Amino acid sequence: MIGRRGPVHAIMLHRLLRPPIAVIPWLDNVATRFPPTSSALPRDSEAPGLLAVGGDLSPERLRAAYSRGVFPWYSAGQPVLWWSPDPRMVLPVAEFRVSRSLRKTLQRYAATPGCEIRVDSALRTVMRHCATVPRDGQRGTWIVPEMLDAYGAWAERQGTVHSFETWIDGELAGGLYGVALGRMFYGESMFALRTDASKIALAALVCFCRAHGVELIDCQQNTEHLASLGAREIARAEFERHVARASGATPIDDWTYDSRLWAELGIEPRPAPRTSAR
Repeated sequence: MIGRRGPVHAIMLHRLLRPPIAVIPWLDNVATRFPPTSSALPRDSEAPGLLAVGGDLSPERLRAAYSRGVFPWYSAGQPVLWWSPDPRMVLPVAEFRVSRSLRKTLQRYAATPGCEIRVDSALRTVMRHCATVPRDGQRGTWIVPEMLDAYGAWAERQGTVHSFETWIDGELAGGLYGVALGRMFYGESMFALRTDASKIALAALVCFCRAHGVELIDCQQNTEHLASLGAREIARAEFERHVARASGATPIDDWTYDSRLWAELGIEPRPAPRTSAR
């Protein structure tokens, strides 16, 4: 899946924040500044990439965080935890791997009446499904109610949160959501109610990004599944240079999915219905 893999364990947080290890900065609810990402906990620590604790999830703070490559990840009953891991898992859209079986699935989906990709038609529903649909090997969720409210408000106020949705015969079958700043897309989470529905949504996102000059999709953490699709780790410094450039680019103004975008992956879309001449 895109994004974080599960809840943050309370025992880990307790160990990290007790003396004499309590060197992690605490944020207040006023200033939106973050400490330098170079001060995040190192890779060999109990919480690699943990940068700061506390603060709120206001749209202003979230924008300040993502524009620096920082993201929130915490569990119910914990303060907000802010992360900047090194290395960073990203999916270069030019390197997206389409296996033979996935190509057949995409071709069948694109050619079948009643199958369509929608963007932002059910954003809050997608986020709720990402929080509640069970995943193998994962207990609990980091998408706590405060996160749902915060990202929903951010979408409504600034239009920065978007969902890519796999619809089949009028029903939502899967999807993903993420954050867009300029020409940078940060993947948050994905879900599937039907086989391969989340992969279809991710493939559609890749097509959309290719067509709109978005080079990288941030995946945040390394998973075998993401690696199989072409994602790889890059150094935090390299990631931050890309974010600084891409997030400041002209934002995408049209978040609609045209079925012709499937051609970005060599997939033939369903022909438009013919109209008879009169």
